[in-house]
Amino acid sequence: MNDTLIQPEIGMLASTVWLSTRAMILVAVILSALGIASLVGFLLSRRETMGVESAIVRRYNQKLRVWWLMTAIFVFGFLLQRIGVVILFGFVSFWALREFITMTPTRRGDHRTLFWVFFVFTPLQYILIALGSHPPSFVPQNDYYGLYSIMIPVYASLFIPARAAIAGDYKRFLERSAKIQAGLLICVYALSYAPALLDLDLVRTGGEPWHGSNVSVLIFLVVIAQLAAVLERGWTKLAGRHVIAEKINGSRTWEGVLGSMVTTGLIAAALSWATPFYPWEAGVLAAVVTTMACGGAMTMSAIKRDRGVTDTGTLVQGHAGVLDQIDNICFAAPVFYHLTRYFFSA
Repeated sequence: MNDTLIQPEIGMLASTVWLSTRAMILVAVILSALGIASLVGFLLSRRETMGVESAIVRRYNQKLRVWWLMTAIFVFGFLLQRIGVVILFGFVSFWALREFITMTPTRRGDHRTLFWVFFVFTPLQYILIALGSHPPSFVPQNDYYGLYSIMIPVYASLFIPARAAIAGDYKRFLERSAKIQAGLLICVYALSYAPALLDLDLVRTGGEPWHGSNVSVLIFLVVIAQLAAVLERGWTKLAGRHVIAEKINGSRTWEGVLGSMVTTGLIAAALSWATPFYPWEAGVLAAVVTTMACGGAMTMSAIKRDRGVTDTGTLVQGHAGVLDQIDNICFAAPVFYHLTRYFFSA
């Protein structure tokens, strides 16, 4: 299958394409799958069901509405090209961080620290992501990966407790500082590695140039992370016996995770044509993404259980908040990015 150049991206290498034929086909496959799933949900909702069965159908349709919303937002971002996608993820990070901080109440002494977190470090991280390894000619030429990879875990993590200390409020100081640091790390730093994939000069194993679109690699990550969560629930209902951590989340089992790793790996191998990965490589990466997605979901479950809340917010009525929808991507994105950068970039 030959990739067709749709439009080169300003500031990137000339050989890089923004949207390729394969990327558009992948989007079409996703839209078709969602259309079929929505038709199934509509037919199920027409049945006179009661009790648990109707509740399952209702939750299924609510989840589909979330996926349609996410897909529409992504497509809109892709139309705005790379800078549009970076800005889109920046807004998602801001929203998710707001939910995280709201879920864990702060004190008056934290307000100025939070101003720096929301309005300085969050936009700065995404500005550095936008500059990337191929910045525009009007800014100092540098590989900004070296800065955005340490800006939050080093500089922001040191600044936050120092700024909180200046406020003069020592009560639960360590807990408050750690909470803000954790929110910034998960919601901003980790998630920012998803749009950072668009900046990589990708190659196939052995150094063979890959002339596809990085958009399809980003879509691949998001789809696999979302499928991992769905398939884990499915395998848990079919074969779940051993709960991972009952006090954290009684609905997640080892069988569900292992079943999801295998199934997601097979699906990823089938989608490898849209990526620089060979089928077995796509399967291995999908297993890693599934593991990290499960870890993200378990981590957020532990935080919500500690705070005594069910959901981080309300994105679609009856179906949780933004952070609940992207916790798997947050944990998977930095690991997927660095594996891709190390093994599949020039």
